[in-house]
Amino acid sequence: MQIEDVLKEYEYHCLARNFTNKTMKNKRQEYKQLLEYLQTKRGISELESVTSYDLDAYIRTKRQKGLKAQSIVSMAKQVKAFFSWCVKEEYLIENPMTKVTLPKVPKVLLTGLTTKEVVNMMESFNNKDYLEIRNKAIIAMMADCGLRAMEIAGLKEVDVRDTDIKVFGKGNKERMVFISPALKKILIKYERLKKQYFKDRIQYNDNYFLAYQGKALSTVAVYNLVIEASKRVGIKGKRVSPHMFRHYFAVQSIMAGIDVYSLSRLLGHSNVSTTQIYLQSLQDSELSEKAMSSSPLMNLKNS
Repeated sequence: MQIEDVLKEYEYHCLARNFTNKTMKNKRQEYKQLLEYLQTKRGISELESVTSYDLDAYIRTKRQKGLKAQSIVSMAKQVKAFFSWCVKEEYLIENPMTKVTLPKVPKVLLTGLTTKEVVNMMESFNNKDYLEIRNKAIIAMMADCGLRAMEIAGLKEVDVRDTDIKVFGKGNKERMVFISPALKKILIKYERLKKQYFKDRIQYNDNYFLAYQGKALSTVAVYNLVIEASKRVGIKGKRVSPHMFRHYFAVQSIMAGIDVYSLSRLLGHSNVSTTQIYLQSLQDSELSEKAMSSSPLMNLKNS
């Protein structure tokens, strides 16, 4: 079978699974590079002719171009996913990527956001201007519910109810997160100003968070408002992004006593191991506090 034909079939398989535009863009880019390499550098056009040696050589070219280990591993996952699908479809007997050696990714301990920083970022926006209260509501929702930037941007008005939010995450997987009274207070203010702001303006769609023109908010806009908030409060020396609020939500939830399996469901992770990575950012002081609260001897007085 021609590799090019199988890659096209796999692309439609991914589209049928509702992969995000960003994921599909990354896949198309990677498979285009892989196809070009196999055809021009290895003289291979048939799927059955691809070996682990060919793919190992492909990975080597990535290293020679100076790509970081994390980037190479991420790219390799895309390639492995394609060949795994080929095995599942019985186009191949085994996945040639299983024998390919990948570089080790050094573990980087993330410096998470503190509660004071999160509160300051929220409070850096006022409650009087539409865009200001919108930005405050977005930061509050990310911190209190652990939503991704693309999930924030994609929320519909009908998805945000009195006490919970219906979220459509990666692969269009549906899950439920819950609205605390503290978050609800901010959302009520946001909804009131939103209604006033768009009273005499055109609202082009039913997204919950809207740009000032009445159009859907982009993930880039969500990223930019987080950067703006971090600048307003003078956060330096650590990475600040929408994703860091998911780390904050995960750490705070664990500190409050939630189990990792429930947390995994709230975050929309398909694998608990992904959730556990978030918890590596627990500071020593936080671990000490959690250990103290769960100490058998310290809890004797409660028994």
